[in-house]
Amino acid sequence: MTIEELYHRMAAEMGPQPWLKPGTPWAETPVEIMLGAILVQNTNWRNVEPSLINLKRVTGFDPVKLRALTPTTITPLIRSSGFYNRKGPAILALATWLGQANDDLAALKQRSGSSLRADLMAITGIGNETADYILMYTLDHGTFMVDTYARRLFAWLGATMPKTYPAFQKQVLRQFPLGLADCQEFHALIDEFGKQVKDDADFAQSFLAGQRLVV
Repeated sequence: MTIEELYHRMAAEMGPQPWLKPGTPWAETPVEIMLGAILVQNTNWRNVEPSLINLKRVTGFDPVKLRALTPTTITPLIRSSGFYNRKGPAILALATWLGQANDDLAALKQRSGSSLRADLMAITGIGNETADYILMYTLDHGTFMVDTYARRLFAWLGATMPKTYPAFQKQVLRQFPLGLADCQEFHALIDEFGKQVKDDADFAQSFLAGQRLVV
């Protein structure tokens, strides 16, 4: 199957996926999603939730109030997420970046995805995966996220993919002409599949068993 056929097969079998989009129970604002994307690095969501609760209590996810924090004052707020000496400065730098755009997300969305991505990648503590998550779920630029679940699924489907994030992503995007909503949904489907199908034995019993991906 092609990558696009894989997406439609997964969507048909698994149905619509609730995901972190502004206005859902999982995320009230785009800024909350951005912060969550940083905080969840190298940890699980259970550890992130207390940090977000603390940040909401102190700042209401207002970038102006976030910029009033310092590395010293933000640390106890996000300690539950771990790696706070890296995540704290990343959050503060992101808030500063938003301030440079007058906290106007609508204006940011009008910029090219490549320009926004370059800005995000320039922030220490934001890498490929986090930048793409922020782009796709808060700034309306569709892309393909190369996370652990995607790598594992493509390997199960017999696809030999590049090892580096940019090369893997580029190869997928050449064959994946879907819009923003479908890009968001594909990522959600892949991650939900990965949470349910954890090893070779699970995959052998899944609806994708025996399928081969042509890339």
